[in-house]
Amino acid sequence: MRKSTIEQNEKRKKEIVDACEKLYQTTSFKEVTLKEIAKRTSLTRTSIYNYFQTKEEIFLALLKHEYELWIEELEIIIRSNKKLTKEKFAQKIAKSLEHREQLLKIMSMNMYDMEANSRMERLVEFKLAFGKSLNVMFKCVEKFFPNSNANNNKKFIYQFFPFIYGIYPYTEVTKKQKKAMLKAGIDYNYISIYQITYNCLLQLITGLVK
Repeated sequence: MRKSTIEQNEKRKKEIVDACEKLYQTTSFKEVTLKEIAKRTSLTRTSIYNYFQTKEEIFLALLKHEYELWIEELEIIIRSNKKLTKEKFAQKIAKSLEHREQLLKIMSMNMYDMEANSRMERLVEFKLAFGKSLNVMFKCVEKFFPNSNANNNKKFIYQFFPFIYGIYPYTEVTKKQKKAMLKAGIDYNYISIYQITYNCLLQLITGLVK
C-alpha cells in the first residue's frame, strides 16, 4: 500500500473516531449509531465499513487513543522527575487520570461490548496500547521506588489497573442515582477522580515500600 493511501486511510479513521467522540459527549453508548457518526463526517455510512465494521470498533479505537494520551503523560512524569515521594507520586498519577475522564468513562461502561464486537486485528491494536500502559506504569514505580522489587511492582500494577475500571462510576453519579441513594438511606460520600485515585495510590505505594 502506497504511503499516500496509508495516510489517507489514517486521516479518515481519525475523522470517524473524532466524530464518535463528539457524539459520545452528549449521547449514550447505546444511542450512538454508525448513521449518526456518518452525519458528522465527510463519509457515508457505507464508506465507514471500509474502516470499521461496528460502532464498537470505533469506540475501541477511541479508547486506544485515550490510552496513548495517558501513556504520553506518564512518560513525561518519568522524564521530568528524578525523584518523587509517595505523596508526590500519587498526586501526579492521580492528576494524569483526572485529565483522562473519557478513558475512565469508556472503560468502565462499555468494555465488554467493545471487545466482543470487534475484529481480532482491532482488538490486538488496542491491547498493544493497553500493554504499553502497563509497562510504562511499571517503569514509573521502578524508577521512583527503587527499593521495591519486581514482584511487588507487578502486584502494584495488577491491583491498581483493575481499580481504574471502577473510578468513573464512583465519581460521576447521575441525578437519578443520587435520588435512589437518598431514598435507600445511603450516606454516600461523593469524591472526585483525583481524590479517589490519590487515596488508592497512596495506600498501594505505602504497602509497596514498607
